Parts: sequence; C-alpha cells; structure tokens
Amino acid sequence: MANLRKTCCVFPVILVLIAFLVGLGEANTASFTVKQGDEVIHPLNLIAEDRVFIQIKVIGATSSRIQFSIAFPNGTVQNLGEVGDFSTSFVCDVDGECSLNFTNTDQTEHKLVTLNYDITHYIFGMPQMLFMVILIAVVSVGGVAVFIGLSRKPY
Repeated sequence: MANLRKTCCVFPVILVLIAFLVGLGEANTASFTVKQGDEVIHPLNLIAEDRVFIQIKVIGATSSRIQFSIAFPNGTVQNLGEVGDFSTSFVCDVDGECSLNFTNTDQTEHKLVTLNYDITHYIFGMPQMLFMVILIAVVSVGGVAVFIGLSRKPY
C-alpha cells in the first residue's frame, strides 16, 4: 500500500518535469505569405549571449527572392538585400527584441516564406540544456548522499 502511495506522488512530479524540460526547446518554424508590395515583421525575444541560427526559404511563381533585413536589439539594422535560400547565425549582445523584416518589392506575385530559427540560451557560459543536466545530476547525487547519511547504520 505504501509503495502505491509513493508511486502516486512521484508520477505527477515526473510529468511536470517532462513538460518543463520539453518546453525548454526553442527551435521554431513558421510559414507565411508576404503579399506583393507588403512587409512582414517577425519578432524574436532575445537575452544577452543567446546564439541564434536563422534559415530562410522563399518560394514564388517566377522569382524566389525577397528583401530581408534584421533589426538587432542594440539598434543596428543589417540589410541583407534580396535573398532566396539563406541562413545566418549570430550572438546577441544585449537583451531585447530582434526583428526579422521581410519586404516583397515584387509587384506581381505573393511570396511564400518558410522561416526556421533556433535560439540557444546560455547560462554561465554554457548552453542552458547542459546547465540543467549538470544541475539535475548534482541535486540527484546530493539527494542520494543525504539518503545514505540518514539511513540506519547496522551496529
């Protein structure tokens, strides 16, 4: 009976931990249409030392290119011109919002843009997932040490 009670208490804790750890993944995919002569802005919320990888694929009937620029949180804007298949990566130096600007200067057709991006958070100079694994390992070893220390010792 005590074993069943213990299992009923541990199971919800495991479910909460799994949901929390799955939520730490930051890879995202978005597909959207940029109408002719229109602009679409996709914001990314970043913190200092984030590593960002961006990959873009543009599909159009006659031309698969679109004007693309990045507005960084520190206020600088990098205009990358017309891109079709494009990828870049950078390290964010300040907290804030990074804006990905897509402008369709083609007046004859809409463009379908597929955006893939991955944001890797860093804590104390190491990736967040590695930090969490180390933290969980240290807490687990500490728990085992406390359990052993508090257990009955045979005389």
